[in-house]
Amino acid sequence: MRVLLSTWGSRGDVEPLAALAVRLRELGAEVRVCAPPDEEFVALLAGVGVPLIPLGPSVRSVVTGVRPPTAGDAFRLAAELVAARFVTLTAAAEGCDALVATGLMPAGARSVAEKLGIRYVLACFHPFGLPSRHFPPMRRPGKPSPEEETDNRVLWEQDAQRVNALYGEALNSHRAAIGLPPVDNVRDHVFTGQPWLAADPTLGPWQDMTDLDLVQTGAWILPDERPLPEELAAFLDAGAPPVYVGFGSMAMHISTDLARVAIEAIRAQGRRVLLARGWADLALIDDRDDCFVVGEVNHQALFGRVAAVVHHGGAGTTTKAALAGAPQVVVPQIADQPHWAGRVAELGIGAAHDGPAPTFDSLSAALRTALTPETRARAKAVAGTIRTDGATVAANLLLGERPPV
Repeated sequence: MRVLLSTWGSRGDVEPLAALAVRLRELGAEVRVCAPPDEEFVALLAGVGVPLIPLGPSVRSVVTGVRPPTAGDAFRLAAELVAARFVTLTAAAEGCDALVATGLMPAGARSVAEKLGIRYVLACFHPFGLPSRHFPPMRRPGKPSPEEETDNRVLWEQDAQRVNALYGEALNSHRAAIGLPPVDNVRDHVFTGQPWLAADPTLGPWQDMTDLDLVQTGAWILPDERPLPEELAAFLDAGAPPVYVGFGSMAMHISTDLARVAIEAIRAQGRRVLLARGWADLALIDDRDDCFVVGEVNHQALFGRVAAVVHHGGAGTTTKAALAGAPQVVVPQIADQPHWAGRVAELGIGAAHDGPAPTFDSLSAALRTALTPETRARAKAVAGTIRTDGATVAANLLLGERPPV
């Protein structure tokens, strides 16, 4: 069997596909991956022996400019990605039996599968972007009143209109060019009636959140056997566990002097600091020996050795920290991240920072919650419930085998 996996988004969108690709290949399938051409994604896939077929522009070029992307940028990017999918996926899917699409609204992927007559699956890495009467699109979760449920249905209708405005013209233009009829509702067409949810059931439960016939596989976690760099290991060995601070692919445009705020807030708790440079380009503020800065490292090996993880609330980072039993402080920026922050707080495994731009006082307050013995004990307990077989479940579903119980 031949399977094409496709995404456009950050590392949190690419790494799960690497995990699924590895498991599919172990089960005898041939796998191809279309993803953004960022150097780190090329290296990530090359590390597991899967070549990257470039799809669209690099993500870093879009999100790390001197200013945040505008509404006009979003419309241009939407049209560019639709066109790229029709060209790139059509060529990459030649001879394939199935196409799995993930990441930023993959409008066009289903059309390619339809034209080629192959199976199409839409997979989400969180339940919060699925049409629901229980919470509004991409906002903070919480139990709504009947009036709020009505409002949420209206908001989801408006969300469908927004997606149509972004993608509808480009999608239907390309569909017409290959002899396919127009699509009235782009969002529902992309999702299908039975999308997959590649999120952990403890962290991202979905029951009764959507009327779609959702299939929850669990998170697709790529095993990472890389040792920690020697200098990092030496820093960890030299004192008490530090607090990790990293925001992954977030440029953190609205946070000024973020590294200083984080370092001073963590020092005020009597803790050492481990900064992850990331796309926010965090850097040390002085030469004191209680701080260390790292690039891309093995989070699976690292998070079990830190006092807490301060991060943006991406699905992948939230899952890895939870699996390691590390207390979390989530400073959400966009999309699903406020929901992950709320879920971390609900589970008692950390704190949801109030807003996207931390100050010394606000981050200190969140750290005081995350660094309590009670939060650490709860994080350790929840860690034992996190499943690691999601990629196996998904691979078996693709290959037509019964998934493990």
